[in-house]
Amino acid sequence: MNEYAPALCLHVLRQPWVLLVLGCTFCLLLASARSLLLPVLAITLLLALARHLLGCAWSTYIDRCLGDDLRDIGASYAESAGARFWVAEADERVVGTVGVRPADDREPRGELALKRMSVRKDYRGLGIATALARAALDFARQRGCRAVVLNTLMLQHEARALYERLGFRRHHRYVLPTVYGRLANCTITIYRYDLAGRP
Repeated sequence: MNEYAPALCLHVLRQPWVLLVLGCTFCLLLASARSLLLPVLAITLLLALARHLLGCAWSTYIDRCLGDDLRDIGASYAESAGARFWVAEADERVVGTVGVRPADDREPRGELALKRMSVRKDYRGLGIATALARAALDFARQRGCRAVVLNTLMLQHEARALYERLGFRRHHRYVLPTVYGRLANCTITIYRYDLAGRP
């Protein structure tokens, strides 16, 4: 998840309100100081501060995700709860993960939520993510579930392409309902794979 921090910074930097604030700050300082040095230093400091704040916000998001289910994988993905967690290993280390669990605890056989799909960067392009996703879809099919759903951030271009190749369809989009999410325009896309009528 840390690999998306630089892309998030660029995404935020492209937001119109950020460009407006930076441009106005630069122009005001240039007009008042009549020197190019002060505005350049001020914008540099603002960008450094913004990078630091975004890094803190992203770390908080990662910690929240870890607290949701990855701190105790056994409890979160116990098979008796209708969930499962897979790891892919290569060269005596874990190179990929994926988990599924009921999207709604009241209806464990309705929809499964695909979670924590991740493959180490140096092992991508080898079909590991496809194999993990197929294992999750097969598990959902065997359990008699109607669908598998998942969430992705707008920054996860490779993941979104993978899900669409596998047959997932965009179901819904929304802006992350936090202050940081609204300011950064962090869009979440919900994908859905309907199992009914598929082999």
